[in-house]
Amino acid sequence: MAAKTRTPPDPLTVEVVELFGTVVARYHEEYELAAAEHALTGAQARVLTLLAQEPAPMRQVARRLKCEPSNITGIVDRLETRGLVERRADPADRRVKVAAATDEGRDTAARLRGGLDFAGEPLAELTPLERTLLRDLLRRMLGGSEGEPTGGAEAGPAGSTRSAGAGDGGGA
Repeated sequence: MAAKTRTPPDPLTVEVVELFGTVVARYHEEYELAAAEHALTGAQARVLTLLAQEPAPMRQVARRLKCEPSNITGIVDRLETRGLVERRADPADRRVKVAAATDEGRDTAARLRGGLDFAGEPLAELTPLERTLLRDLLRRMLGGSEGEPTGGAEAGPAGSTRSAGAGDGGGA
């Protein structure tokens, strides 16, 4: 088979990709700062935010964050020590353990989300129709239909290719 030649992207596509990169970098920076205000690493904040949405087995959390399950185990250990998450039997299969946010963990996750104001001002400059269009286009780009959530957006940079353990530092 002959190698397929790629057509270079048009200038508009290049500009859009560069803008996405800038937005992602700024969001990561803001997320890390917001997490630090709660004495959490970015990785701990991402795990806590996911578990505040719903309890989940650690393998599922690892898949959502695109990292190794062993990283999630260490992060959950540290969050559990702080009383933010707990391990419990899965009601559907008592042989399986799930991690779940405690009341304090859910409160912390809500305060964390409230501290993320990076996009608040720029998005406020858009009309509700423009924000709806932006949301629908992003969902479509991510492979979801326009009427359904793609998951993970509330959890911060969950779609990041960085390991959730990166920068975890093993502390607090």
